[in-house]
Amino acid sequence: MLGPVRAEGDGGGRVSGGSKAAALFALLVTSPNCRCSRKEIAEVLWEGDENTGGRVDRAIADLRKQLGREAVPHGGKSGYCTLRVPEGGVDLLRFRGRVARAAGLSDPERFEQLGAALEEWDGDEPLSGLSESGFHLRREEVRVELMAAVCARLDAAWKSRKEKWLREETEKWFERAPELSQVFGFYLRAHCDLPEHRRERLIQGWTERNGKPDADLQSIIDEVRGVAHRLPGTLLPPVPNQLPGSRRKPVGQDELICGLVEAVCEEQDAGNLALVLISGMAGVGKSTVAHHLARRLQERFPDGVLYAGLNGFADGDVRPAEPDEVLDGFLATLPPYTTVTGPESKSNALRSALAHRSVLIVLDDALNAQQVLPLLPGDGTCAVIITSRNDLLRLQSERKVLFRKMEPLQEADALEVLQEKVSAEDRAKHARAFSELVRLCGRLPLALVVMARLLEGARPLRTLPALVREMEEERARLDTLHLPEHELSVRAALNCSVRVLGEEARLLLWQLAVHPGPSASWEAVMDLGRAVGEGARTDRALMELVAANLVERQGVRYGLHDLVWAFARRYVQPGSDGETADIERATVRQVLEHQLHNVRACDQVLDHERTLPIGEPDGVTVTDPAEPGEAMAYLDEEYAAVQRGIRLAIGQGIERYQWLLSMALVTYQWRRRLLDDAMKNLRYAAEAAESAAAPVDCAMVYRMLAGTQWRLGKYDSAVGYLRRAVRLSKEDHSAEGRLSLARSLHRLGITLRKQDDRPRAEEALCQALELYREVSDLVGEAAALNALGALHHDRGEHDQALRRCADALGAVERTVERSGLADVLFTLAKVHLARSERDEAISLYRQACDIYCEQENWPNEDKTRLLFAEVLVSAGETDTAVRELERVIVLRELMGGEGVREVRERLEGLR
Repeated sequence: MLGPVRAEGDGGGRVSGGSKAAALFALLVTSPNCRCSRKEIAEVLWEGDENTGGRVDRAIADLRKQLGREAVPHGGKSGYCTLRVPEGGVDLLRFRGRVARAAGLSDPERFEQLGAALEEWDGDEPLSGLSESGFHLRREEVRVELMAAVCARLDAAWKSRKEKWLREETEKWFERAPELSQVFGFYLRAHCDLPEHRRERLIQGWTERNGKPDADLQSIIDEVRGVAHRLPGTLLPPVPNQLPGSRRKPVGQDELICGLVEAVCEEQDAGNLALVLISGMAGVGKSTVAHHLARRLQERFPDGVLYAGLNGFADGDVRPAEPDEVLDGFLATLPPYTTVTGPESKSNALRSALAHRSVLIVLDDALNAQQVLPLLPGDGTCAVIITSRNDLLRLQSERKVLFRKMEPLQEADALEVLQEKVSAEDRAKHARAFSELVRLCGRLPLALVVMARLLEGARPLRTLPALVREMEEERARLDTLHLPEHELSVRAALNCSVRVLGEEARLLLWQLAVHPGPSASWEAVMDLGRAVGEGARTDRALMELVAANLVERQGVRYGLHDLVWAFARRYVQPGSDGETADIERATVRQVLEHQLHNVRACDQVLDHERTLPIGEPDGVTVTDPAEPGEAMAYLDEEYAAVQRGIRLAIGQGIERYQWLLSMALVTYQWRRRLLDDAMKNLRYAAEAAESAAAPVDCAMVYRMLAGTQWRLGKYDSAVGYLRRAVRLSKEDHSAEGRLSLARSLHRLGITLRKQDDRPRAEEALCQALELYREVSDLVGEAAALNALGALHHDRGEHDQALRRCADALGAVERTVERSGLADVLFTLAKVHLARSERDEAISLYRQACDIYCEQENWPNEDKTRLLFAEVLVSAGETDTAVRELERVIVLRELMGGEGVREVRERLEGLR
């Protein structure tokens, strides 16, 4: 874990590298008690996919196979997966155990114990080899733990007077992590004999690179400079109570508040400082939660409550509070009422005043860690509650923090905020409009409060439909949510968050609003940076946006809250009108190019035969799926974004993506039975292809339209599209045109068969077979032979059908085409069944089912398993038939639920 992830079971099985089994192992080890719910597994390993049950099961089964049943026991119906790790069996857990044991030891013993802990780590990147974005934060958390142990050992060495060791070790760590204030502080102590000019130049250089030293580092700098420190005061303190009056009830936050109360009490009982950080986007209710949490904890802190509004994200001309000013206010309430000057001295004085007191401090609306660090106590039984729109990663890296990120409310809680003063009768009467407003407000408490205030004021409830229409207008939505007379404004709140961003982060926020959404993968976001030229630090910009809670990280994907999206589109611009238009065109092109090449890479795995005139990737990252399951899983994650990408291309009239992206997606849509989406896309694709593509490419679009209509059972429409494809193919006399004609005639033949027009179906199929052989297309030849075999089967000509299918099998087995092989096996099974050769039919059906499952071709797998179950019942294999029908139910539920009831009834009849 503290490097490349790998594990070995007692039986010799191994997991390693970037496999899903290795990712699952890492996820379990880094989760409390090595236990995760299936939902959590799905969110990290396949974020955004609502139908991951099968893949989660396979990952768990693979891990169990490699590590053994003792290590990965069956979870039964608990919905959880647990990893049983032998004591001392994982380096990360050994490291954590030794660090924990070091806490209560003397300094020399602590030095040795921490050394043993750090021997587990050879300096590699923790959790390396795992590409899922869900591990970025976990990797950072482990890295923070490791560096905390390094600093703790340096501290133990300093207190144990291991001067030579400390000198050598701080040189190594200062070279590796020069930005860490703790490492720099120990370096200064270990090298206190440096000449003054060298020491001051070193301090100046560190400050220029990393900013003003925090209070602890400044104390060390003063120490090596020989500055005397003031001793702690000895007078008894007064009992300040600076917490403002109670605010609105924190609806839906009871679990969060209760959990934090318990965590703070646990830290206090252990004699530790409890440092709580509550972060979240603007308007999510952080301050309300902090105030109620402080009220709940107040009795635990007999020496009082200190409060400071830090104005980190205040509106208008209000500037963020300077730590120096806040320190003045705190020290004025705490004996010995010091008169020291300078922020460092005041910070030291505050720590001294709080050293033997138990005080609760609330720091509301912090801008950054630099604003907070001088205001924190040292060790002891105080507690600090901090709220910020920023995750304050520097604070989390330097101090132990009880970190909680607040999200928008659940729908029921959001409705409660919106309807607080609405009667039960009116709630029922206007239920639909209230639900729509909750959706349009993004379940954000601030937006909901604005809506409630509007309805309390001049707007009667009968105007709710009009209010919904106003909110649906994206350009008007933020105007509706702007009530400056009540100091309530979503627009103003978001503006305060955005104005402190760096230039690259602001640009990326705007680009993410240009992206069609609803979310984007890490690779897609990184490609956005290439739209504005090389050298963009898009990764850092994204980290800044996530830490600022302006971008939501949804497992391994990134998206914008609807209101942030609306704000960014209207109020964040990367340049002048002309520059913005150019950057928008480049961004749209980059988004669509990324989608096109990645969808095509997956489509090539699903359909080896189809070629599209896309060209080589230009400045985009392209996935490389190894097998159909991986390709389908990728498209499951990306589908919503790609669909919106197609709508974007249509809306902007960009013909290249309008037809090519639709075509690259259609195989996936067929296999997931998303036929309505496919039809909508392909109609636009046909229109674009007619003006932008060659005749054979237009013919291909019409074949896909026909295939979609065929799957919808609309055979007349399909025949019309196919006759158009035949005519277009005949315009091209090249080998490519002949192949296009073969494919068009082939699909015309199987469609005419569906219309029971067997003579013309056979004529078209025979022509297609001749053309396939002319251009040496074995896959097409096998498909045409198989279709002719099916025609013979329809006529009861079973011997001829068997010969045709045998020839088809011989042809397809000389290719890598798995779907075509399954089609031939399916037809052969029906022929053998008609010849009363049931055992042979059962074997063939089973093989076809396995291939369709492997290809994730849900409709064909559904059809084949249903017929297979009937044959099994006739053979008396009822238990096996039941399992097949259970799988059919799963497939039909995945495809929208049509026909589930009839299968359940059939299943009940067998049980």
